[in-house]
Amino acid sequence: MIARYNRLSSFLKSSGVDAMLINKPESRRYITGFTGSAGMVLCDYSCEYRKLFVDFRYMEQASQQASQWEIVKAIQNSLTEIAVQARSAGFKRIGFESDFITVDAKTALDNAFADFELVPLKLADLRKEKDENEIRIIETAVEIAEMALNKVIKEICPGAKERDIAILLETYMRKAGADGSAFDIIVASGVRSALPHGRASDKLIESGDFVTLDFGAYFKGYNSDITRTFVVGKASEKHRVIYDTVLAAQLAALQAVRAGVENHSVDKVARDYITAAGYGECFGHGLGHGLGMLVHEAPGLSYAAEPTILQINNIVTVEPGIYVPGFGGVRIEDDVVVKENGCEILTSFDKRLIEL
Repeated sequence: MIARYNRLSSFLKSSGVDAMLINKPESRRYITGFTGSAGMVLCDYSCEYRKLFVDFRYMEQASQQASQWEIVKAIQNSLTEIAVQARSAGFKRIGFESDFITVDAKTALDNAFADFELVPLKLADLRKEKDENEIRIIETAVEIAEMALNKVIKEICPGAKERDIAILLETYMRKAGADGSAFDIIVASGVRSALPHGRASDKLIESGDFVTLDFGAYFKGYNSDITRTFVVGKASEKHRVIYDTVLAAQLAALQAVRAGVENHSVDKVARDYITAAGYGECFGHGLGHGLGMLVHEAPGLSYAAEPTILQINNIVTVEPGIYVPGFGGVRIEDDVVVKENGCEILTSFDKRLIEL
């Protein structure tokens, strides 16, 4: 936790605040280790003043998980109690997580902290650089997802229902140790595979369908995110052209990922390849995204994301796609760790076109 405290301390000092209120679930867990669903952190700019406010339900859990923090019993969502503590500590300028607050919650915050200067801040960037423990957890989340895929691929056949494949994937992941699915599982077959986010439906898989599976395991607070596309039955020439184009674009983008590279330039590698192949209008989403406590977090690996330079131990997805309305689509996605001279690919499932 010391490295995380130091990172938070540097951020708060540069932001010019005396202390920070933290209640976004992933921020709270990242800073304290506490996994409960409710609670608020009050931490000064040096991270020496560290208090975690929880209600009766979480006192024991917080004491076990956040042993380096002073655990304060408070009425649930009692900003007034926390303001009293902040006032007693002599704080004047308090940061709050501006990307995790509703209009009503901001009104309550303004009322409770009326005599403070409230400063809107965002902590998401603190999590961009993963430590070795985080990388190991995400590696395990990837392994769990791939174990499930190895089992469920045998069930993908004509007559199978998309929704049943999704249920099997989640079941296998949970049996392998996942705490749940990282997100609503995408199983899209036939013309539905042209829907980038085609969640599993009651459609029956047919011979000649592309079948795209996009899923991940949620494990110890972190996520994996994997996409593979298959053909049921014999692949046609059109199947092969589209698939091979996506795969070549993905491999080229993977070659471009390394520390010091601008995120937009990596997206451009895949996009230019797909455009040159005549499918530019069929690739409308970004190349990828950061991955960690959230499925989508910084840094974005997309033309539409905030421009940034990739750093060592960022974890990102690389997932170009081609989606042809009325026919189907292909997406291939890997999870990778950014390194000094390239990237470490965490996903290992075969990317050659597989006919089922």
